[in-house]
Amino acid sequence: MSAADEGRQWPDEVSVDNARTTLLQLLARAGIPAGDAWQLVGLLEAGALALAHEELSGGLTVPGDKGEAYESGWLDGAGSLLDGLGAVAERTLVRVVGEDGQQGPAGERPRAGRMEVARARVAVTPLYLSFTAGSELDPEVTDEVLAAVLGTMTRRRRAGYAGRLTEFVAAHRARLERMFAAYGPDSSITVHGRYSLLHSATSIAVLERLVAAPQELRKEWDAAALPPAWLDGLTTAWNAPA
Repeated sequence: MSAADEGRQWPDEVSVDNARTTLLQLLARAGIPAGDAWQLVGLLEAGALALAHEELSGGLTVPGDKGEAYESGWLDGAGSLLDGLGAVAERTLVRVVGEDGQQGPAGERPRAGRMEVARARVAVTPLYLSFTAGSELDPEVTDEVLAAVLGTMTRRRRAGYAGRLTEFVAAHRARLERMFAAYGPDSSITVHGRYSLLHSATSIAVLERLVAAPQELRKEWDAAALPPAWLDGLTTAWNAPA
């Protein structure tokens, strides 16, 4: 029997579950807690569905030339299928991160988990290294800063934070280049003092929040007992005249 006779060779439900279970077992052997592993897998699944929805939404083409009535019906049917795909992506994401705006028992945003901090670190590092050669801030302090940054967002927004950071850097690249040249590791400014965050990849994340949610950031910053001078120094550097 040829491959054409068998139809499309897509993984079936059992095969997908096998791949998911295999990945979870490998992550467990690497020391990743089960909850963190499930979160990563769930985000990948929700993301794959969302990206498929985005790709299809931008490329609907009616096959052939069979008249206006056929085209209208075809587009209506394709739209319904896209709506269904979007609903599946939404349910998958909600299963991972909860409903948007979901709060903790005291009414506050849920504290950032270890995997959320790790994902933020992975997101900011290459963006930061596009401006300078390396980061000097202590890894433990880096995680504390990123946890404070993530505390300003719901879990749903944290799930898309890497994309938000990339958009921020693209929109402000020239300004960021000037700032790091004047205050970053390649400048005469030392790592110690009020400009310490400019020597850390976390500066990208903190700046994005300073622009998007300054009051929430300062609240989380104070709650984490992080040095106020770091935030003030970064604000001064960001607002320095060109």
